[in-house]
Amino acid sequence: MEKYENENALLLIAAANLKRIRHTKKLSQEELGFRCGISKNYISDFERGKRNITIKVFQKIVEGLEIEPEELLKTHSK
Repeated sequence: MEKYENENALLLIAAANLKRIRHTKKLSQEELGFRCGISKNYISDFERGKRNITIKVFQKIVEGLEIEPEELLKTHSK
C-alpha cells in the first residue's frame, strides 16, 4: 500500500481529478451540482481542497459525472 506524504494527499488527488473530468465533460460547477443534488459552492470548495467530502457525496459526484469511483482516485504523472 502506498504511503502519502500528508493527510490531505488523497483529498487533493480526488479534487484535481474532479476538476479535470468536469472540464473534459464540459460541465460547469453549477451543472454538476444540479446533476449531483449538491451546491456549486460545495463542488468549488472540494475542487480547491477546502472541503472534505463524505462517501455519500463521493457517490453522488461519481454518479453525476457518470464515471467509475476509481477515476476520482487515480494518480496521474505530471
